[in-house]
Amino acid sequence: MVTIPVKGMVTPNDMAEVYSWFGYEVVTPSDISKSLNDANGQDITLEINSPGGYVDAGSEIYTALKKYQGNVTAQIVGQACSAASWIALAADRVEMAPTAQLMIHRASTGVDGNVDDVASALQSLNSLDSAFVDLYSKRSGIDKQDVYRMMCKTTWMNAKEAVINGFADAIMFEENSTPAVINAYGVPVLSNQMIIKVKNLLHDKSTESVVKPLPKENKKNDGQLQKKLAILFGKEK
Repeated sequence: MVTIPVKGMVTPNDMAEVYSWFGYEVVTPSDISKSLNDANGQDITLEINSPGGYVDAGSEIYTALKKYQGNVTAQIVGQACSAASWIALAADRVEMAPTAQLMIHRASTGVDGNVDDVASALQSLNSLDSAFVDLYSKRSGIDKQDVYRMMCKTTWMNAKEAVINGFADAIMFEENSTPAVINAYGVPVLSNQMIIKVKNLLHDKSTESVVKPLPKENKKNDGQLQKKLAILFGKEK
């Protein structure tokens, strides 16, 4: 059995360095693909604690897990929110720690431009919501309209509720768990402009004298983070 961590913000491969620069833990499609290749068909356990993240990255990870030849067990040890919830549901079996949480909600985005751009974004969100409803309904056995209402309310489920609703198969550390019926939360999603600006900072040697990325052992240093935010928003002195 191989354990694969799914921890932190779910990001596309080319955005991971930006979120890491701000001190956030991330997981990318490349991370999961490499781990699956290394596992080479062995049974795997996903250890999940993620607020979710980008739809395309979550979808890529979900697809890789569904295509994997070995047995996949998801263990939600902290939270599996939004995109991380689909990653969990890609597994053959879903288990949750007694203190863990699973959250589902409607897709969200930011959009700039004219009325046509806004209309296109609206259509995209509705299409995503429809896909999520299908996925959650198929996995849980809950009627699609009821799943949609759960998403509209941003529904949080503890381990017992997730098992009752069919989103999980068992509660970890409990031998006689009830059998099942069978997109990022709390982390800011950076705009494309911010992503580009931070990437330029990361790869421009001239910024090394202004502020350096935080060392791993000091990620949470508030002073360094404030300097980085000042650079990002053009307010550095």
